[in-house]
Amino acid sequence: MHAGAQTAPSSPPQNVLQLSAAGTVEVQQDMLNMTLTTSRDGPDPATVQSALKTALDAALNEARKNAQPGQMDVRTGNFALYPRNNRDGKINGWQGTAELVLEGRDFQRITQTGGRITSMTLGGVNFGLSREQRARTETEAQSMAIERFKAKAAELAKSFGFSGYTLREVAVNANDQAFPMRGRVMAMEAKAASMDQAVPVEAGKAAVTVNVSGSVQLR
Repeated sequence: MHAGAQTAPSSPPQNVLQLSAAGTVEVQQDMLNMTLTTSRDGPDPATVQSALKTALDAALNEARKNAQPGQMDVRTGNFALYPRNNRDGKINGWQGTAELVLEGRDFQRITQTGGRITSMTLGGVNFGLSREQRARTETEAQSMAIERFKAKAAELAKSFGFSGYTLREVAVNANDQAFPMRGRVMAMEAKAASMDQAVPVEAGKAAVTVNVSGSVQLR
């Protein structure tokens, strides 16, 4: 009778330290997203769809006059039709909404164009970071987080009586968060009194944070 060979259980790693560090960079938001919207109702879906299309086509024609890639891109948003029911639950009409989206880096071009569109009203304004701005800021925040991670690891190694450390594993994650915007951002319930005036907007700042976490081997 032969006994099978058994492998001794491996001992857990010794002198391993888990830690994390973060780097945060504040940056001005450089992208504006403006949504224009309109709604229509009628006795049947075809009538509502036709009215929405007319309003949307007029808005598109005006917006395309000033469109410029990256500075002001124009695209359609939500386009939906839905029945309107009476108290008995029976369909007694139809409603619909359509959206047009203006977005880009040229805030003045976008707000002036939005102010000139008469067939739709302001639905919402959002700010964000362009890909280039986000990439640059993430790189800066990442460098900051890595340096803080290294400094923290060296300090802790020294505090525990070790001369240094080596990396075992590390993870890097990035995210950004917008700060509350100040001033006139969406101070419009409908359109500006003068349709030729730019819609009043004011961008805020975003905080891009990169987190570095992992483990080091103290030595």
